[in-house]
Amino acid sequence: MNKQSIYGLTLEELTSWLMEHGHKKSRAAKVWEYVYRKRVTDFGDMTEANKECVQLLSEHFVFQTMEEHVKQESADGTIKFLFRLYDGNLIETVLMRQKYGLSVCVTTQVGCNIGCSFCASGLLAKSRDLSSGEIVEQIMKVQLHLDQAGLGQRVSHVVVMGIGEPFDNFTNLLKFLTTVKDHKGLAIAGKGITVSTSGLAGKIREFADANTQVNLAISLHAPNNELRTSIMKINRAIPLEKLMPAIDYYLEKTNRRITLEYILLKDINDRQEHALELAELIGEHRRQLVNVNLIPYNPVDEHSQYQRTDREVVRAFFDTLKKQGVSVSTRLEHGVDIDAACGQLRSKQIKKTQEAI
Repeated sequence: MNKQSIYGLTLEELTSWLMEHGHKKSRAAKVWEYVYRKRVTDFGDMTEANKECVQLLSEHFVFQTMEEHVKQESADGTIKFLFRLYDGNLIETVLMRQKYGLSVCVTTQVGCNIGCSFCASGLLAKSRDLSSGEIVEQIMKVQLHLDQAGLGQRVSHVVVMGIGEPFDNFTNLLKFLTTVKDHKGLAIAGKGITVSTSGLAGKIREFADANTQVNLAISLHAPNNELRTSIMKINRAIPLEKLMPAIDYYLEKTNRRITLEYILLKDINDRQEHALELAELIGEHRRQLVNVNLIPYNPVDEHSQYQRTDREVVRAFFDTLKKQGVSVSTRLEHGVDIDAACGQLRSKQIKKTQEAI
């Protein structure tokens, strides 16, 4: 791809670029309005912007770097998009209809190297990071889908929980957050954005220092090193002895609540002893700023050794944490009648392509 994505520029970068090319600062604001408020997808539609400015931009930038390959719609309103990137790679983006608004789950990498043994996203190793523009474009594709419906709906929440480890693409993640939060553009509030990491301790500290004012979630999934290592190989390099101090640093630095994500796997990490151990791991000093989010497991064909925990066991796990004074919630399920597991649609499509060759 010879031209850069217009979505890859923050407002500050767009302003600097135009000024370096001889244009007034005010012209950047006008272009930004066209891109994110009027949501044009062709430079030719910027009819009220300076013509020389628009011509210059069209020579160096593009709007479209990906196209819709597959779209699955669930009975509950969830839509899973499979986008084909300019280099032929496939990524997933999901629109979820929540009680509090419309939420989009974005992907940050093509594939994933974290190696969680229960996850469909890691079935294919990481081949590259997504640019900040490619991450922003996922939001724009979904918003344009909503615009076309003509109901006046807008994306109000973002979860960075799709394929890949966001903190392994840290610089582009921060640029993405700057762009989607910009009050002159999409204006998605920081409190409506959640970034999920598998637990890269050093990056958790950097994220705290960056003061992004967005929410952080940690994929924990086990209360001790032995169990966590057996299902998440990242724990070999970053065991709980390194992860928990990084969480403490984040809590002390930001004073923001943090979510510990816990996928319940039948007969593996869902026993009462695990709930008690998890409460002990959290400890008294963290409980005011920590919430445990229990997540029903979406079975994946390639990981048949894992099954969904029975509802009564989920309830017992929930109740045990509550009795220990731990804030706990259970994630609402979305898209259960389509390829619900993250990365599942992508892996199926790639498998179909390989079988056809």
